[in-house]
Amino acid sequence: MAIGATLHTFAVHLSDVDRGVYQELELRLARHPSETAEFLVTRLVAYCLEYEDGIAFSDGGVSATDEPAVLVRDLTGQITAWIEVGAPDADRVHRASKLAGRVAVYTHRDPAKVRAALTGKRIHRVETIPLYSLDRPFVDAAAAALVRRNTATVSVLERRLYLELNGTDLTTEIGEHGLG
Repeated sequence: MAIGATLHTFAVHLSDVDRGVYQELELRLARHPSETAEFLVTRLVAYCLEYEDGIAFSDGGVSATDEPAVLVRDLTGQITAWIEVGAPDADRVHRASKLAGRVAVYTHRDPAKVRAALTGKRIHRVETIPLYSLDRPFVDAAAAALVRRNTATVSVLERRLYLELNGTDLTTEIGEHGLG
């Protein structure tokens, strides 16, 4: 018998001063058995940092091969933003850049290694794609604080991320690197 996904719920108070976004969010994230807690945290942070009308987690989660971890659709259903998490391969980023007006990659891995794996590969509009990184100790501590029902406050000020997750206070710089 296959192991099913674990459902994590998040009551998130989002305060992104840099973009003027202030929201109360009720999120449900299904964690696939092959998904690490670190990937889940990065997926949650990417969603919060990219929050806008039409944002959603992909229907298939990490097992979706034709959709990103997070995407934004307009009112017609067209994908306007494709947000990858982790260390996507070049073909996937290339396809994303042709399908969506905006592409971003968020990683909890070493950004130099993610960039190196994509350098020299054919990627449409590679110079316009940002790679955002989160410090590994931050992600590890957030992953350790995860439970099935979570409360979080996510604040962003001058590209610094402040996260209070279930009583654990964490902070990190949001690293920004270009892919091109």
